[in-house]
Amino acid sequence: MKKAVILIMVLTIFSKFIGFFRDITLSYFYGASGVSDAYLISLTIPTVIFGFVATGISTGYIPMYSRIEEKDGKRASKDYTNNLLNILFALATVVVIAGLVFTETLVKLFASGFTGDILELATTFTRISIVGIYFTMAIRILSAYLNMKKYYVVPTLIGLPLNIVLIASIVLSDRYDFILLLAIGNVVAIIVQFVILLYFAYRKGFRYQFIFNLKDQHIKNMLFLAIPVIIGSSVNQINKLIDRTLASQISVGGISALNYANTLNLFVQGVFVVSISTVMYPLISKMASKGNLDGLKKALAQAITGINLLVIPATVGSLFFAEPIVTLLFGRGAFDEQAIAMTSAAFFFYSIGMIGYGLREVLSRAFYSMQDTRTPMINAAIAMLLNIVLNFILSKYLGIGGLALATSIAAIFGTFLLYISLRKKIGPLDMKNISMPFVKISLASLAMGGSAKLLYEFLLPAAGLNLSLITAILFAGAIYFVLVSLMKIEDVDDLMAGLRRKILKR
Repeated sequence: MKKAVILIMVLTIFSKFIGFFRDITLSYFYGASGVSDAYLISLTIPTVIFGFVATGISTGYIPMYSRIEEKDGKRASKDYTNNLLNILFALATVVVIAGLVFTETLVKLFASGFTGDILELATTFTRISIVGIYFTMAIRILSAYLNMKKYYVVPTLIGLPLNIVLIASIVLSDRYDFILLLAIGNVVAIIVQFVILLYFAYRKGFRYQFIFNLKDQHIKNMLFLAIPVIIGSSVNQINKLIDRTLASQISVGGISALNYANTLNLFVQGVFVVSISTVMYPLISKMASKGNLDGLKKALAQAITGINLLVIPATVGSLFFAEPIVTLLFGRGAFDEQAIAMTSAAFFFYSIGMIGYGLREVLSRAFYSMQDTRTPMINAAIAMLLNIVLNFILSKYLGIGGLALATSIAAIFGTFLLYISLRKKIGPLDMKNISMPFVKISLASLAMGGSAKLLYEFLLPAAGLNLSLITAILFAGAIYFVLVSLMKIEDVDDLMAGLRRKILKR
């Protein structure tokens, strides 16, 4: 498991850096402007409309596939996959037609502050980008299929071709003054992802067949698992909708600033949290299906410590260096001082909830592995209500930053609710082996952050922002590595021992 996590983490870091470069490219050519707002809304609408369905279906797909393969064989599990894909293609057709008919209404719903040319541009962008829904569903299922086959590399790196095509479309749209290429490039990028995944799925034994049976009991059972996840995921999308529409009212460029800040936040989630949960989920699904609760608890404890080990120092670093990080990554081209200020404020407040996002992901998947999708749905709904209330209150006082802070508070609160529910369901976790590493990691992270901040302030007058920040980050990494090594955290020691063995073998 640890080797797979490290592999996925390395690959994800590489893929995420390319994703960063995509957003940096967008910020360079279009800054935080009406054009970038319109473009980002056109990407958000298909995600909100169908993204939560994709999340629910792919989450329900994995445990159901495992059960079918174990009981009925590989042929039955592949027939189930084909039937699911064809049903989803039919559903996507209905959604696309409705989206094309009511495009402007959708844009007004997602960005009530848009008027005039920005509204017209966002509507045109959305009519193009909504076609990508067809391929989005297949991408989710094929990625889950490859994960079930323990082939993590391609699903992890699938963002690479996506981002390369998007970067090219952003540059070319500016060079040739053909702004619609932004939306066209997005659809082309999604198609490229689909073709790559389909090729590797075929190499792993998948063969497409036209099977369409709405009465299939496996589909009904999967929907029983997926519907609560869909509802729970829709909660997150509703939050995103409210965030975007309030941001469009606060300031021109507000949606873009929120997006850039969230990109930085999601980098941590993508690299650390997703790497661990991607490997853990199929594993604990098999444990849960066999009733091995002790194994499930052990895997959860390791995953929680692993996330704490990586996310807590990232949180401290983000809080201490929010504005310098934003300036280093985005502060050029059309990205002016106002954009830096808005994005830095949002990133600072998003950082507060990083640990909440990370642990929520792991705890939710623990419930999914036990085929309990109802509990995460209820907890997510409660957190959503809190988020909505806080959105309206905090945005009045903190602007764009208030929207991010509301999201963070709701994430932490939702994680606490999930933990209480999980404890009731499977009994106490080994809190001694979770809390002690948490305390040690937190102390090491604070010491790291404080010393790095002092070094940054010392170097800033002579070395300038960029060199001072990079030096401070490298110094922080070294300090943190030394501190956690000295603190004798069991899971960290196991990981380091494994790495040493691997190096010595070479």
